[in-house]
Amino acid sequence: MKKVMVVYHSQEFGNTEKVAELVAQGVRQAGDIQVEMINTNEVQRVDIKALAEADGVALGSPDYGSYVAGTIKQVFDDIYMANKVGISVQGKPCVLFMTHGGGGHAIEPFRRMARNLKLVAEPFVCQREPEEGCPEAVALGEALGKAVLG
Repeated sequence: MKKVMVVYHSQEFGNTEKVAELVAQGVRQAGDIQVEMINTNEVQRVDIKALAEADGVALGSPDYGSYVAGTIKQVFDDIYMANKVGISVQGKPCVLFMTHGGGGHAIEPFRRMARNLKLVAEPFVCQREPEEGCPEAVALGEALGKAVLG
Protein backbone atom coordinates (compact mmCIF):
# COMPACT_ATOMS: atom_id res chain seq x y z
CA MET A 1 0.00 0.00 0.00
CA LYS A 2 1.20 3.50 -0.84
CA LYS A 3 1.84 5.93 2.01
CA VAL A 4 1.59 9.72 2.26
CA MET A 5 2.76 11.81 5.20
CA VAL A 6 0.85 15.01 5.96
CA VAL A 7 3.29 17.12 7.97
CA TYR A 8 2.00 20.42 9.32
CA HIS A 9 2.32 22.89 12.18
CA SER A 10 -0.88 23.90 13.94
CA GLN A 11 -1.66 25.36 17.30
CA GLU A 12 -3.80 28.21 18.70
CA PHE A 13 -6.68 28.41 16.18
CA GLY A 14 -6.25 24.98 14.56
CA ASN A 15 -6.85 26.28 11.03
CA THR A 16 -3.77 24.59 9.58
CA GLU A 17 -4.83 21.29 11.14
CA LYS A 18 -8.30 21.66 9.59
CA VAL A 19 -6.72 22.15 6.15
CA ALA A 20 -4.36 19.20 6.80
CA GLU A 21 -7.37 16.97 7.52
CA LEU A 22 -9.04 18.08 4.28
CA VAL A 23 -5.84 17.41 2.31
CA ALA A 24 -5.66 13.93 3.91
CA GLN A 25 -9.30 13.36 2.92
CA GLY A 26 -8.42 14.18 -0.69
CA VAL A 27 -5.43 11.81 -0.64
CA ARG A 28 -7.67 8.99 0.58
CA GLN A 29 -10.29 9.79 -2.08
CA ALA A 30 -7.64 9.28 -4.76
CA GLY A 31 -7.29 5.59 -3.93
CA ASP A 32 -5.95 3.03 -1.49
CA ILE A 33 -3.35 5.18 0.29
CA GLN A 34 -2.35 5.12 3.95
CA VAL A 35 -2.10 8.64 5.42
CA GLU A 36 0.02 9.51 8.44
CA MET A 37 -0.73 12.87 10.08
CA ILE A 38 2.09 14.64 11.94
CA ASN A 39 1.58 17.93 13.74
CA THR A 40 5.09 19.28 14.26
CA ASN A 41 3.79 21.31 17.19
CA GLU A 42 3.32 18.00 19.05
CA VAL A 43 6.51 16.08 18.17
CA GLN A 44 10.19 16.81 18.72
CA ARG A 45 11.24 16.02 15.14
CA VAL A 46 9.80 14.38 12.06
CA ASP A 47 11.44 11.02 11.36
CA ILE A 48 13.26 11.83 8.12
CA LYS A 49 13.90 8.15 7.36
CA ALA A 50 10.13 7.56 7.50
CA LEU A 51 9.59 10.63 5.33
CA ALA A 52 12.10 9.29 2.81
CA GLU A 53 10.24 5.95 2.74
CA ALA A 54 6.84 7.59 2.18
CA ASP A 55 5.55 7.77 -1.38
CA GLY A 56 4.47 11.41 -1.07
CA VAL A 57 4.28 14.29 1.36
CA ALA A 58 1.97 17.22 2.05
CA LEU A 59 3.54 20.07 4.02
CA GLY A 60 1.53 22.76 5.77
CA SER A 61 2.26 25.81 7.86
CA PRO A 62 0.68 28.96 9.16
CA ASP A 63 2.20 32.18 7.87
CA TYR A 64 4.24 33.60 10.75
CA GLY A 65 5.51 37.05 9.82
CA SER A 66 5.78 36.09 6.13
CA TYR A 67 7.68 32.90 6.93
CA VAL A 68 6.86 29.27 7.71
CA ALA A 69 6.62 27.94 11.27
CA GLY A 70 10.00 27.10 12.77
CA THR A 71 9.09 23.43 13.11
CA ILE A 72 8.43 23.21 9.36
CA LYS A 73 11.71 24.99 8.63
CA GLN A 74 13.32 22.33 10.86
CA VAL A 75 11.89 19.62 8.59
CA PHE A 76 13.66 21.19 5.62
CA ASP A 77 16.89 21.52 7.63
CA ASP A 78 16.66 17.84 8.57
CA ILE A 79 16.01 16.89 4.94
CA TYR A 80 19.15 18.81 3.95
CA MET A 81 21.27 17.08 6.60
CA ALA A 82 19.83 13.64 5.77
CA ASN A 83 20.71 14.13 2.13
CA LYS A 84 24.35 14.59 3.15
CA VAL A 85 24.35 11.04 4.56
CA GLY A 86 22.50 9.47 1.64
CA ILE A 87 18.88 9.70 2.85
CA SER A 88 17.12 11.53 0.05
CA VAL A 89 13.62 12.83 -0.50
CA GLN A 90 14.61 14.63 -3.70
CA GLY A 91 11.91 14.41 -6.35
CA LYS A 92 9.28 13.04 -3.95
CA PRO A 93 5.72 14.08 -4.94
CA CYS A 94 4.65 16.96 -2.71
CA VAL A 95 1.96 19.56 -2.13
CA LEU A 96 2.12 22.66 0.05
CA PHE A 97 -0.59 24.44 1.99
CA MET A 98 -0.59 27.54 4.18
CA THR A 99 -3.01 29.38 6.43
CA HIS A 100 -2.86 33.00 7.50
CA GLY A 101 -4.76 35.71 9.22
CA GLY A 102 -4.04 38.48 6.76
CA GLY A 103 -0.42 38.19 5.61
CA GLY A 104 -0.18 35.29 3.21
CA HIS A 105 3.24 36.21 1.84
CA ALA A 106 5.14 33.19 3.16
CA ILE A 107 4.05 30.88 0.36
CA GLU A 108 6.95 31.95 -1.88
CA PRO A 109 9.68 31.20 0.70
CA PHE A 110 7.82 27.93 1.42
CA ARG A 111 7.88 27.06 -2.28
CA ARG A 112 11.61 27.81 -2.47
CA MET A 113 12.30 25.56 0.52
CA ALA A 114 10.53 22.71 -1.27
CA ARG A 115 12.51 23.14 -4.50
CA ASN A 116 14.03 19.63 -4.28
CA LEU A 117 10.62 18.02 -3.97
CA LYS A 118 8.29 17.52 -6.92
CA LEU A 119 5.36 19.90 -6.50
CA VAL A 120 2.40 18.21 -8.19
CA ALA A 121 -0.07 21.10 -7.75
CA GLU A 122 -0.05 24.79 -7.01
CA PRO A 123 0.13 25.51 -3.27
CA PHE A 124 -3.14 26.22 -1.49
CA VAL A 125 -3.34 29.33 0.69
CA CYS A 126 -6.27 29.74 3.08
CA GLN A 127 -7.04 32.96 4.92
CA ARG A 128 -8.35 32.21 8.41
CA GLU A 129 -10.56 29.12 8.88
CA PRO A 130 -11.23 26.96 5.80
CA GLU A 131 -14.80 26.85 4.53
CA GLU A 132 -16.83 23.74 5.28
CA GLY A 133 -15.47 20.89 3.17
CA CYS A 134 -13.04 23.33 1.42
CA PRO A 135 -12.94 21.80 -2.10
CA GLU A 136 -9.57 23.43 -2.91
CA ALA A 137 -7.86 21.66 0.00
CA VAL A 138 -9.50 18.33 -0.85
CA ALA A 139 -8.47 18.75 -4.51
CA LEU A 140 -4.89 19.42 -3.40
CA GLY A 141 -4.85 16.10 -1.56
CA GLU A 142 -6.42 14.31 -4.53
CA ALA A 143 -3.69 15.68 -6.80
CA LEU A 144 -1.05 14.30 -4.45
CA GLY A 145 -2.82 10.96 -4.18
CA LYS A 146 -3.07 10.62 -7.95
CA ALA A 147 0.61 11.51 -8.36
CA VAL A 148 1.56 8.87 -5.79
CA LEU A 149 -0.57 6.23 -7.47
CA GLY A 150 0.93 7.11 -10.85
